[in-house]
Amino acid sequence: MSALRSVLFTAASALFLSSAAAGDDHGAAPSASDGFGQLYVEYVGSVLFLNVADITINARIGESDYSAAASFTTAGLAAWFDDTDIEATTIGYVNGNGLEPWRYQHTNFASNKGRVVGIDFEEGLAVPDVNPPFGSMGEPPASDEDRQGALDPITVLLNVAMAMNFETEGETCNGRMPIFDGKSRYDLRFVNVGMDDVRTRAYRGEAIRCQAFVEPISGYDPGDRPTDNEIARPVTMWLAPIDGAHVPVRFRANTAIGNISIQARRVSHTAAG
Repeated sequence: MSALRSVLFTAASALFLSSAAAGDDHGAAPSASDGFGQLYVEYVGSVLFLNVADITINARIGESDYSAAASFTTAGLAAWFDDTDIEATTIGYVNGNGLEPWRYQHTNFASNKGRVVGIDFEEGLAVPDVNPPFGSMGEPPASDEDRQGALDPITVLLNVAMAMNFETEGETCNGRMPIFDGKSRYDLRFVNVGMDDVRTRAYRGEAIRCQAFVEPISGYDPGDRPTDNEIARPVTMWLAPIDGAHVPVRFRANTAIGNISIQARRVSHTAAG
């Protein structure tokens, strides 16, 4: 995964990751046992006034199981740097602690490799299932110890929407989440920087301003591992209270092609039942 794609895809996931603790400020979080319902979000990414990415999330969370699909496509200027058309899916179970994945996979249809990057989850251990295999699983590759307890990116974002499985350390947007994407293992660390006003097509009003720092663990090739400079630069996101949940409605990241802003242009949440 190139640096540009990694930043955008990670940041898109991070949009949901940091909202896990938001129930403390704006009412109780949804209960997994009650079923969360259906969530659909569309995002558009831009540099200045140029569209560079389109992202959608479509998820269903019931009383005992869940399923979700996400798409990520680069467009316009970004396609010159990295042509990406990723579709990802995950399915799993709902338990008292949140969502427990069973199978995750994604495919980049813009690539000529036809590679399917899958992850099976065996008693809490994320096991990669990649066909055709990567030429390298990183230096060093993610060990069993690294992958124990890690979640796929989509399950993480859904756990966040439900305010489950997240170490908040007593404050909204403060803690970390372990992620394995089929090759790389990394944490997202969150810092709350207060409230802010935000305006997007989907939301206008107050939102929590949250910073997410990518902390690489293992599974990176030397040229792909984030630099110290990149690690020190957070993705900034704004988390808005919408229909009883906290939905990331905007984020900003500094990349090789400039400051990218991703904004929600449509949010739809239908409660269970």
